[in-house]
Amino acid sequence: MTTGMDQTDRARPAPSVRPMRADARRNYERLLTQARAAFAEHGTGASLEDVARRAGVGIGTLYRHFPNRHALMSAVFEDAVNDLLARSRALLADPQPCSALVAWLRDIITHAGEYRGLSRALMSASHDASSALSRCSTPMREAGQALLSRAQRAGAVRADVSIGDLLQLTNAIALAAEETPDDPELADRLLRLTLRGITAG
Repeated sequence: MTTGMDQTDRARPAPSVRPMRADARRNYERLLTQARAAFAEHGTGASLEDVARRAGVGIGTLYRHFPNRHALMSAVFEDAVNDLLARSRALLADPQPCSALVAWLRDIITHAGEYRGLSRALMSASHDASSALSRCSTPMREAGQALLSRAQRAGAVRADVSIGDLLQLTNAIALAAEETPDDPELADRLLRLTLRGITAG
């Protein structure tokens, strides 16, 4: 894969939200479990047909629950995103606003590194409000903005730095680290270089 998307990623409309029957809920949970395993093993470009087969359902059932790959990815990463959002809220109490921002960006890089292809998909979806991944990126952007604004008010980060650019840089660092697995220190070095560019003074 090059973008982490199927041909149907933008073609299928989002399903209406309504309570699931017990059997549908079981299928949904099995699909999520198998998708997590497949993404961890093969990256976010893992075959959706294989995910459905491993869950014991047909591909049509998968698409009824998740109309495209990004919708499935959004559901798979919901818990991790919630953890990152909780972490951002806790870091708002850190007495060092710049250090808090850096710690959170490092957490994002660590999370993105758990699934090959995730950082690329997040970069491609960052300016696409129609992507199901915007369910992840929008609250993450708001959380990051709170940390960034706090660091800017403290005079630690330049006023012209935007959270959109900062998250794109963070995803790019995660992608670079993914493509260079034999250099485990690369992500931290690149993050430090980025911070030198955004630090006030």
